[in-house]
Amino acid sequence: MFLAKVVGNVVSTQKDPKFIGSKLLIVKHIDENEKTIGEPIVAIDTVGGGIKDTVIVVTGSGARYTDISDKVIPADASIIGIVDSIEWDLGY
Repeated sequence: MFLAKVVGNVVSTQKDPKFIGSKLLIVKHIDENEKTIGEPIVAIDTVGGGIKDTVIVVTGSGARYTDISDKVIPADASIIGIVDSIEWDLGY
């Protein structure tokens, strides 16, 4: 699980039927200064996020078991929360 910033969206008219009705967003990890880092990834949005939102992303097998339906989704990353605020202890 990691924090990320939504930097874009994906429109796909042809996709696996399990993705129909789901929004796909492009996210990038953020560092402790809340700056985007690393390569972008595509994540299925289960909570209604949008561009510039800070979100919580889960990856791996956990990303397949979101509660948006009764089906297992063939996803490697899912957005499971929209962050309201972050408090960092930078003295670690």
